[in-house]
Amino acid sequence: MNIILLGPPGAGKGTQAARLVEKYGLKQLSTGDMLRAAVASGSELGQQAKEIMDRGGLMPDALMIDMISERLDQPDCAKGVIFDGFPRTVAQAQALDELLAKKNLSLDAVIEIKVDEAALVGRIESRIAQSDGGAVRSDDNVETLRKRLEVYREQTAPILPYYQAKGALKTVDGLKSIDEVSAQIEEILEGARSRSGVEG
Repeated sequence: MNIILLGPPGAGKGTQAARLVEKYGLKQLSTGDMLRAAVASGSELGQQAKEIMDRGGLMPDALMIDMISERLDQPDCAKGVIFDGFPRTVAQAQALDELLAKKNLSLDAVIEIKVDEAALVGRIESRIAQSDGGAVRSDDNVETLRKRLEVYREQTAPILPYYQAKGALKTVDGLKSIDEVSAQIEEILEGARSRSGVEG
């Protein structure tokens, strides 16, 4: 079972991904982690990635797809994966579709954890208020969140209509409790499993 989790910063994607890893035995594929691992391995791909990173460039889509392709062939991805941080653009989404088709794999669900931006800002404000001047993560402030939300709107949100047009996009209410969000996601995945005839 291969899924994409989408949603703005602070929507709870990390929390839900961890639960899916535990429940279904999926592997969470974070593009950041993959890049670091490739560089550390010293492979040809890793060396190319390091060169680009060293000069502060953006990873070309072809390189990311090659890296994902290698990763999908590893045994710990046999039960399926959660794509985290990829795709971010329509071109990447199309390239991922082509890659999965080549490997005879399917994308079982694209799940958007939908949250109201004002509510996300409110969450951070209440966390800061509760900390009462105590330790708050340095990136845990309203200004940083607003910037990250802007980047999400500009860069990642445009892929939502792409998956919607394919009938793959499902939306869950990210403002509900963590357990309720998990239940909504599981319902979508159980539906996907029964459609694809996956057992167990």
